[in-house]
Amino acid sequence: RQRVDRNVRKTVSGNRGEFIIGLSASYGTLDATDADFMLLLDDINIGLKRFTVSPSLAYAYRNNCAIGLRVGYEQTHGNLGNVALDLGAAADLSFALSNLDVKNESLNCALFHRNYLAFDRRGIFGAILETELRVKSGSTTMTTGIGEEAHSSVSNNLSAKLSLNPGLSVYIFPQVCLSVTVGIGGLYYNNVRQYDAANAETGSRDRMGLNFKLNLEDIRLGVNIHLWNNKKR
Repeated sequence: RQRVDRNVRKTVSGNRGEFIIGLSASYGTLDATDADFMLLLDDINIGLKRFTVSPSLAYAYRNNCAIGLRVGYEQTHGNLGNVALDLGAAADLSFALSNLDVKNESLNCALFHRNYLAFDRRGIFGAILETELRVKSGSTTMTTGIGEEAHSSVSNNLSAKLSLNPGLSVYIFPQVCLSVTVGIGGLYYNNVRQYDAANAETGSRDRMGLNFKLNLEDIRLGVNIHLWNNKKR
C-alpha cells in the first residue's frame, strides 16, 4: 500500500533560527463560595490567593522544534479563619479548625523542549507538546493561633520534576503567538525539612514517584514573541 504524505511536518509554526521570548502569568483566588464541597462545612471563613510569573527564552534549532530556559516566581497565601465539619451522629465524624495562616514563596528554573504541530497550511493554529525538567526551591510558613498563643513553623521545600505539558497555540500576529499548556504529570522528587520557631529541625520527608494525571493547577497562559532570523529573508 502506498503511503499518503499529508505534509504535516512541512507546515512551519516555528522557524529554524528564531529566538522566542515568552512570558506566562497567572493569578487566582478561592473562597468558601467557589466549591460545592464547601457546603458540607459550617461557619466557614477561608481564603486562598496564588500568583505566578514565568519569563522564558528559547531557540528554534530546526523547524517546529525549540529548546529553552524558563525561570519563575510563585507566591501563595492562604488563611483559614474558622471551619467546622459535622456529619452527624451516624457518621461519628466532626472537627473544627481556626486561625490558620499559610504563606509560601518559591523560585523555579526549568529546561524545556517544545514541538509544534500545525493544524492549517499557514501554521496559525497548532498543537504543542512540551517536555520540561523543573527544579523548584522555596519556603512555607505556617502560623496557628493569634496573639500570645500564636505558634509558627517553617519548612524548606526542594522539588524536581520531569513532566509533559501538551497544549495549543495561535498566532494573533505574524510574530506574536498565544499559547496554553496544561501539566499531565511525570516523574517527581520532593524534599521537605520542617523547623520550629527556634530554628530547630523538627522533621523531614523525602518522596519520589511517577504520577500521570491532569493537573488543573498547572495551566499556563503565555505570550511568545518570535524574533525572525533575517538570514532567512
